[in-house]
Amino acid sequence: MNYKQPISVLVVVHTPDLQVLLLERTDFTEAWQSVTGGRDGDESLWQTACREVLEETGLRAEQGVLRDWQYCSDFEIYELWRHRYAPGVTTNTEHVFSLEIPEAQAVSLSAREHRRFRWVPWQQAAEMVFSPSNAEAIRMLPVRLAH
Repeated sequence: MNYKQPISVLVVVHTPDLQVLLLERTDFTEAWQSVTGGRDGDESLWQTACREVLEETGLRAEQGVLRDWQYCSDFEIYELWRHRYAPGVTTNTEHVFSLEIPEAQAVSLSAREHRRFRWVPWQQAAEMVFSPSNAEAIRMLPVRLAH
């Protein structure tokens, strides 16, 4: 079995006025989140962020400004998804990025992962996401961008 690495990225996609793109998971109803995904092979975290944004939204990182926050946190992997990891792996390290694009736009969802998307103000986005680390990253957005 090919297990997932317990190393992932979280990419908060947003506009200059801090509208945040949220995606609803297909396997967890009403679970909204930013772009997330695990590192494949030995790709860099930057490469992981670019790949996940493209896979989950159809957006290319070069369409905007991708920022590596040089910030990460560990979280306990939800029981629902632990089977994807090697036996005994219960913690994931998540590295935070943001992608600023010029304006809110329709995105092309990966149908196996997400069922719908919404653009919402950052304050509302922080309340909507199911993951505490995702909410924390969204709340940090105005400070990180000095708004």
